Amino acid sequence: MKLTEVLVKPILTEKANAQQDKLRRYTFKVGRKANKLEIKKAIQEFYGVTVINVNTTVVPGKNKTRYTKAGFVKGQKPAYKKALVTVAEGETIDLYGNI
Repeated sequence: MKLTEVLVKPILTEKANAQQDKLRRYTFKVGRKANKLEIKKAIQEFYGVTVINVNTTVVPGKNKTRYTKAGFVKGQKPAYKKALVTVAEGETIDLYGNI
């Protein structure tokens, strides 16, 4: 798997920001077929930091319903894989620098 296919985007939520400050843990949305070794290599190459630990989880898709003129429309959000990456002490990843 190519390294550009491994990392999809960072997840920027209140919980993820709190973990960045306290635990040096960053959250990324990654490709479904990516494994921990590929994620570690991609983070180290793209951001130039030392990765200590990688935890992954598959977030299941949620059922969504909305009301329209034609009645209720039902659908499902897609499932995705999430990686929690812990970096070495004293190192940070600047996720807001490119905005």
